[in-house]
Amino acid sequence: MNQQRLKEMLDQVAKGVLSPEQAETALKDLAFESIDYAHIDHHRSLRKGFPEVIFGQGKTAEQIIGIMQAMAKNEEIILITRMDRQKADQVRAIFQEAEYDEAARILLLKTREPQIRSKGEILVITAGTSDIPVAKEAMITAKAMGNRVNSIFDVGVAGIHRLFAHGRQIQAASVLVVVAGMEGALPSVVAGMVRAPVIAVPTSVGYGTSFGGMTALLGMLNSCSSNVAVVNIDNGFGAGFMAATINQMPDKGE
Repeated sequence: MNQQRLKEMLDQVAKGVLSPEQAETALKDLAFESIDYAHIDHHRSLRKGFPEVIFGQGKTAEQIIGIMQAMAKNEEIILITRMDRQKADQVRAIFQEAEYDEAARILLLKTREPQIRSKGEILVITAGTSDIPVAKEAMITAKAMGNRVNSIFDVGVAGIHRLFAHGRQIQAASVLVVVAGMEGALPSVVAGMVRAPVIAVPTSVGYGTSFGGMTALLGMLNSCSSNVAVVNIDNGFGAGFMAATINQMPDKGE
């Protein structure tokens, strides 16, 4: 339950449209709700500004459907990450309006379009085309959280002139998510061009000595640019969530 829905409910009680008993019933599971195999954190929207996100990997389609049914009573946006096509099809048989992105492995259920909650733009950049699935996971997450999101794909250091051609757009971004595999050099280059925070995402893209993304991860952790923070390998969701959090920090001067 988000703040707007809570305010609407309290306003209905104040006007006599909703009885205190009805409000009590609606709020009885506000902290969390147990459905045997999951404890659903209904309070998270109030506490953190965005609902609990369902990690689809390792859950059955039936479990995911049950969690979504419980969440849908209170939430307008439900995000499920790491969903394969088979599970997504089973879920969409119940929630037909849900949108699935196979590259990002994300399922999104929404009863309204996310409200833009910040002035700035998040820019997602990839070193290569092979990094796009992780980038899309970040983009869909940040958009679902109410941010303007744009992208530049395939501008890695093997042809650095491609990156510099987008210099104005890069400079204008409030937060940047830079996704790279191989040696993971691109975030350092981008961070050297801007004052904005850069969230580096190592991917498991690369040949043998990339060690499934470890080489890119260590390279990013040792970046010479001081405005770089690093998330885990292939963690587009974490990067998108953190970028959204930074982008939506309140301006204390307002």
